[in-house]
Amino acid sequence: MNHTLRVLIFTLFLTALAYGGDTTGAAVVTKAYVVPVAGTVDHGMAAFVGRALREVSKDAGVIVLDIDTYGGQVDAAFNIVDSIVACKTPTVAYVRSKALSAGALIALSANKMAMRRSATIGDVAPLINTSEGPKMLGEKHQSPIRAKFRAMAAKNGYPAVLTEAMVTEEIAVFEVALPDTVFYADSSRLAALDPGVKSKIVSSKQVVKAGELLTMTDAEARRYGFSTMTVDGVDEMLRQMGYKNAEVIPVGRNWSEIFVSVIAMLAPALMMLGFSAIYIEMRSPGFGVPGIIGICCLALVFFGQYAVGLANYTELLLLVTGAALLALEVFVIPGFGVAGFAGIALMIVGMVLSFQSFVVPSPEFPWQAAVLKRNILRMSLSIIGSIVLILVFFKYFFERLGRVVKGPYLAATLEGAQSDLGMSFLPNIGDKGVASTPLRPSGKVRIGPAQCDVVTDGLFIDAGAEVVVSQIQGNRIVVAPVSA
Repeated sequence: MNHTLRVLIFTLFLTALAYGGDTTGAAVVTKAYVVPVAGTVDHGMAAFVGRALREVSKDAGVIVLDIDTYGGQVDAAFNIVDSIVACKTPTVAYVRSKALSAGALIALSANKMAMRRSATIGDVAPLINTSEGPKMLGEKHQSPIRAKFRAMAAKNGYPAVLTEAMVTEEIAVFEVALPDTVFYADSSRLAALDPGVKSKIVSSKQVVKAGELLTMTDAEARRYGFSTMTVDGVDEMLRQMGYKNAEVIPVGRNWSEIFVSVIAMLAPALMMLGFSAIYIEMRSPGFGVPGIIGICCLALVFFGQYAVGLANYTELLLLVTGAALLALEVFVIPGFGVAGFAGIALMIVGMVLSFQSFVVPSPEFPWQAAVLKRNILRMSLSIIGSIVLILVFFKYFFERLGRVVKGPYLAATLEGAQSDLGMSFLPNIGDKGVASTPLRPSGKVRIGPAQCDVVTDGLFIDAGAEVVVSQIQGNRIVVAPVSA
């Protein structure tokens, strides 16, 4: 054996040791990040998935989208799909249990898809809740969703007509077998086939009936060319795809995303409490606890919407302008008029817009009109709840507040009726006077020679109105309008 041959054999031996004898050519990936897509698809999920993909894509060999969802908001699903498509790292959708409605679109946007045994995917009908229950939206709403599905089908080589059958129930789909291939076509395309092609058809079988939405099991999804395999877990899926020895790293929501999701759940209650507290502050002298509570509640809601990418500087400007007009009304302008109503209106508009990613619904995305109606309804219910809270507060709690709270309700306003003649003066029930300031519901009234601090029984009385003392509770004077 000459020297050159010995060197060649030795080199091959070292190469074999270096690769551990693995001659399969399978990819070896060091890190596989698993991003959960579970629960309702909303803008909080869209913000989380987008952030996760951006952070891990530079370090990952593959990203697994672990999907288990009934669906949710269409615009949020579109945002998630855009984030997945823009990701440069290979993505795999693993359907753990179900990928329905918006979840199906998310699953199809990944580079590959695998399903767990007995998992399902499909049923993407756009629905709206009515008084009669869920109702399927019409062609106007289905068309842009079908277009998105066709785009994902073209991207990954899925049968486009089957993806459309997930969205629209009027589509009947046939499986057509030719001698060398199988394809899927709806009834119109099947009828329009070239006679030469028709003559070569070996078999034609209907796989989706008109009037039914396509929902596939794991076996059906594999047969129709959507799923690459059926597995029992992420580890098995990665092994079968050739990602050997991958370190599986779960990706979870950080504390701020968890905090934002909690705020989103509490948003209606926070808005209700916020508007109630602001109204109570307007009806009270000075500025104190109710005003702080109201501002904090509304600020939390706005922060939550800003964090998920819905609210921006437009909504913030509306809220700040509205708050400024309310402050002008309370502290500068007597009574309650145009500035106060304009301030409330601007704050309501700002809060409504903070729950959506658009200002005016676009004809290109017809479901936005339904989103706007839902947000207006949410705001209306919060305002109605605020009115109820206000009525309950003034009827049952306001009179007791001066006894337990030190702050804006001090002895000078709620606990005692002081006068410029000193603490010795107290009027009698039935004495009349004139309101020196607006009573909201506390303020000052001139009764005889004295300027007294009084409260009403929750009523608003303009300055200059004639009032009568209706109750005296210790040093606390309660007045009512004379006309009452």
